[in-house]
Amino acid sequence: MRGRRKFLINSLLSTGLVLPASVRSMAAGSQPKERHKPLILSTWNHGMPANDKAWEVLDAEGSILDAVEQGVKVTELDLTNLSVGLQGLPDREGITTLDASIMKGDGSCGSVAFVRQVKHPISLARMVMENTPHVMLAGEGARQFAIANGFPMEEEVLSPGAEKGYKDWKKHSEYKPVINIENHDTIGMIGLDAKGNMAGSCTTSGLAFKMHGRVGDSPIIGAGLFVDNEVGAATATGLGESIIRICGSFLIVELMRQGRTPQEACEEAVKRLIAKNKGIEGIQAGFLALNKDGEYGAFAVHPGFNFAMHYRNGRALVDSGSNF
Repeated sequence: MRGRRKFLINSLLSTGLVLPASVRSMAAGSQPKERHKPLILSTWNHGMPANDKAWEVLDAEGSILDAVEQGVKVTELDLTNLSVGLQGLPDREGITTLDASIMKGDGSCGSVAFVRQVKHPISLARMVMENTPHVMLAGEGARQFAIANGFPMEEEVLSPGAEKGYKDWKKHSEYKPVINIENHDTIGMIGLDAKGNMAGSCTTSGLAFKMHGRVGDSPIIGAGLFVDNEVGAATATGLGESIIRICGSFLIVELMRQGRTPQEACEEAVKRLIAKNKGIEGIQAGFLALNKDGEYGAFAVHPGFNFAMHYRNGRALVDSGSNF
């Protein structure tokens, strides 16, 4: 087993999928030649419409912070998405709880965790950042803060897709979390404006059928999201516990501070994640990074992780490299 783990850690193999011409592919160890400023990146296919909205905000001379907030709000309202927003799959008790974080390149940040009935947890996270002395509010306290600040409380009724998923799960009620490599959970968005300012956002309904009260990496600054104007930004997706164990996004930014490219930093983070987690064959986690010069990178444990990018002259969906 030890030899197998060492082999996995030291074997960074590229993954190429047969995709349309509009979709790019990144091999392991590669770094895109182009640099873009401004640039918006976000995780998964649902990042495409989210990026469109973020770019619209930037084009209207909004701030990069406004852009990353408004962008992921699109995903929070996407009724076809079962891993973000109130329509997401619930926990084991049949309750949908949400996590979100937001961060500026100057170190300002805010987050909410285990919050119920709030349609836009990303906006609540921003309010925590701007209107309180704290970084994180959780559970009932976060909900009370939302009510006090005029956020409407939505009725706690599962969406049709979530209700079907929950009923199917209850037939066996298997409590062991298993992340399928195609489980497009979370949206993490990072951005760089023309002046070099950076910001990021991350929002999710979390692991489907989790224990009631479970919180993943998305609202934890340094795990699911980290941004520093002096260096760059990173965000994560996948099994939150595995990402928390290595402070994944902070690790990537610090590696870039030491001179690694965004691609190299993402690959190193995946190596460390594999080293610190058992049962890696059943764990998916991916990272997305951007430095202050407009270079970007992405890497994942397993094939299947892609990300959306939007820049001055175009937009694309990019398949990341992976360890397997």
